[in-house]
Amino acid sequence: MANKLQVTLTRSVIGSKPDQRKTVEALGLRKLNQTVEQQDNPAIRGMINKVAHLVSVKEI
Repeated sequence: MANKLQVTLTRSVIGSKPDQRKTVEALGLRKLNQTVEQQDNPAIRGMINKVAHLVSVKEI
């Protein structure tokens, strides 16, 4: 596995479920097309899987 993940919010959270909104916010994403770097660990991977339809991920 890679050391870090580059996570980008590619779709709006408008209309999504409240738990998905909280997950996106917990990943550090607030605005559309914003990109953050996160450590690659099982917790972050699980969060990404939960909102996979809203974000895109690139291994660094």
